[in-house]
Amino acid sequence: MQSRRRKVIGLAAGCAILLLGMLAGVLFGLKQFGLRDLWLAYTQFNGSNEHLILTTTRVPRVLIAAAVGASLAVAGAIMQVLTRNPMASPSLLGINSGAVLFIVVGLAFTGTALPMSGMIWVAFGGAAITSLFVYALSMQGGGGFEPVKLTLAGAAVAAFASSVTSGIMLIHKQSLETALFWMIGSVSGRQLSHLLSVLPYLCAGWLLAMLIASSLNVMALGDDSAKSLGQRLTLIRAVAALAVVLLAGGSVAAAGPIAFVGLIVPHLCRYAVGSDHRWLLPYSALTGAILLVVADLASRFVLMPKEVPVGVATAIIGVPFLIFVARRRNP
Repeated sequence: MQSRRRKVIGLAAGCAILLLGMLAGVLFGLKQFGLRDLWLAYTQFNGSNEHLILTTTRVPRVLIAAAVGASLAVAGAIMQVLTRNPMASPSLLGINSGAVLFIVVGLAFTGTALPMSGMIWVAFGGAAITSLFVYALSMQGGGGFEPVKLTLAGAAVAAFASSVTSGIMLIHKQSLETALFWMIGSVSGRQLSHLLSVLPYLCAGWLLAMLIASSLNVMALGDDSAKSLGQRLTLIRAVAALAVVLLAGGSVAAAGPIAFVGLIVPHLCRYAVGSDHRWLLPYSALTGAILLVVADLASRFVLMPKEVPVGVATAIIGVPFLIFVARRRNP
């Protein structure tokens, strides 16, 4: 009971930290604002530059950062159970590379005239199709589903998609700049409508993740133990894969391929609450949201007055963490 109480208090504290981080993300940047400015922007909007920046730029990017960070973290936690690989992240299913490939193809055929709203749906479709293809590929051959087969299929498809993407970008150089900006991963320049477009899919992914949280605990024990406890492994894996596609695909569609959030956050949360996914998934969602909101805020001050894409900021944090985890796993 005491442990449960501490976890609840931890969630409440995390919510408070997230709200403070989001408030800081709205108020601070190249142009500074006060709480009164934010209040007036929504109660007495006058069309000024200050009110436009707050309502159409700052608030949408903070909300998108929180939603994407939470989704990537939950998807990463599920992937690490699904593949039994502590180094797994949503990109393992080829989600990033598939989304980028479809975006580049779209830009090549439209002559860079593809609007952001169109990019979102193209990216989501590419992420979903690629992920489903990788999952179907891993089911082929004798023995059915195996985590190693999923890992190898994902790596192969991701490498193939990346190669095709590079070839198309070399042929259609006019799409290079737009594609590179999107490929890095950023919440800058996104509008609230972009989040609302993918929010139903993110919500569905969060719901599916929580519904299978107990089953993920059993899956972590191994296939034999899970079967002996009456778990329907094929169904659970299918639902888990669907949740990852919805969460990571929606995130990539809204903000581009932001790396390392799905790798870092689950490990950090396991130190705090253990491996019980009924607690790990909510903690991962909250911590992922905090991480991406803070990373987005920090990225505004690195090269002021220019902004560093948040995907670069998470990579700077993630690479040392990846090396640390890899070294800890070595005998």
